[in-house]
Amino acid sequence: MKPARIRRIRGFTLIEIVVVMAIIGLLLTLAVPRYMHSIERGKEQVRRQNLAVMRNAIDQYYGDNGQYPETLDELVAKHYLRAVPVDPVNGDDKWATLASPDETKPGVYDVGPASGVQGVPPGSGAAAAPGASK
Repeated sequence: MKPARIRRIRGFTLIEIVVVMAIIGLLLTLAVPRYMHSIERGKEQVRRQNLAVMRNAIDQYYGDNGQYPETLDELVAKHYLRAVPVDPVNGDDKWATLASPDETKPGVYDVGPASGVQGVPPGSGAAAAPGASK
């Protein structure tokens, strides 16, 4: 009978594993910040789209009724919007509403983010309290 051969199974050394883990860590430090930045850009893009939809609904309401809505909820009640959109940046449906520069036409003239009236040109109306409409 032949003596049994013992086969040695080769594996990775500790140094090889540490080098691979260091390379993976380095790649993650480069990839994660870019990923997070793209997430933030996506949220800002959705916010701009939501603002455009609400501004369009306000314009349609004004065209149909000859006056601006009192609140954003009025746009939902009269089916100009299905629901007040959620701001993806701060996660709620509160928006800053702007009054009409023409004091004879009260109501919601424009809308902006509740965290600041960004993207609204200066002089487009007096800012109401953030989240005043809902």
